[in-house]
Amino acid sequence: MTKRKLTRRQQWRIEKIQGERTERATKRDKQADETLNESDLGPEQHGLIITHYGMQVVVEATEGESAGLQQRCHFRSNLGSLVTGDKVVWRAGNPLGVVVAVLPRNSALQRPDPHGDMKTVAANIDRIIIVVAPYPEPHANLIDRYLVAANAIDIEPVLLINKTDRIDDSTRDKVNYLEKTYRDLGYDVLMVSTQNGTGLDDFREYLTHYTSVFVGQSGVGKSSLINALLPESNLRVGGLSDRQLGTHTTTSATLLHFPGGGQLIDSPGIREFGLWHMEEGDVLEGFIEFRPFLGHCKFRDCSHRHEPGCAILNALEEGKISTTRMDSYRYILRTINEN
Repeated sequence: MTKRKLTRRQQWRIEKIQGERTERATKRDKQADETLNESDLGPEQHGLIITHYGMQVVVEATEGESAGLQQRCHFRSNLGSLVTGDKVVWRAGNPLGVVVAVLPRNSALQRPDPHGDMKTVAANIDRIIIVVAPYPEPHANLIDRYLVAANAIDIEPVLLINKTDRIDDSTRDKVNYLEKTYRDLGYDVLMVSTQNGTGLDDFREYLTHYTSVFVGQSGVGKSSLINALLPESNLRVGGLSDRQLGTHTTTSATLLHFPGGGQLIDSPGIREFGLWHMEEGDVLEGFIEFRPFLGHCKFRDCSHRHEPGCAILNALEEGKISTTRMDSYRYILRTINEN
């Protein structure tokens, strides 16, 4: 896949922005160092980042007598971008603690931001819960993007259809189609409702075995769902706009614990999940029903668009690959090339 070359002016602007960011970060580090007195800091200990606020994070102690206690901490810019779920070494202080090191991540869910920079959503997770609902209208292509992203980092995805009590005549066919399509592909599909309690107990039990992250559009009920699963979390809940689009209520990813084990990260809702950082082959691998046909095309460099002897196009004609999923795959490739 051909990458677009930057003009000299674009390259200059990127370097200028990066330089300004570095200068601001250095200034923040200096100001923080002036407020932190080395003698007031406690010994180094292990911790877990619970949430992130700009250049500060909330760290939870994970060992010793202080295990479970949380404190807001500063971290130096040379540690990189810390995110919810990161395991760190930190020192408690008054009023702020300080993060001194970040431990290697087992996994990380990332997406490109509007400027093309990679933004990590959550770290050290082993399940991605893709939440959809009858309203706002669920889009298969957004689900497919999450599935491709999950495959790329080898994390098992789960499709959760929330607000089942709101399924009506205008949404029933769409919801049933999504449930059948992804269940037939071999994905776990769960259906729940916070209003009548459908599926909540089984879902809660499932979550206690993993560190999971909720992803999905704003308005699909992630915060309401977490309040039902963990009433003490008391997350702020938003409704739908007049256009049946979600309103943002979660502004930063937050990690919550289940009493019986397991952890859950609630991430801010988004209406688009870009895959611009991926190569065409990564996207192809993310469509699991395509895999049996990979490597069987007549031409080694087959683009799976129009070539004779293309095994994937033949599978499409034979009904082994659905038109909807093929259209979704092509749309993702088109957006990657456009960006």
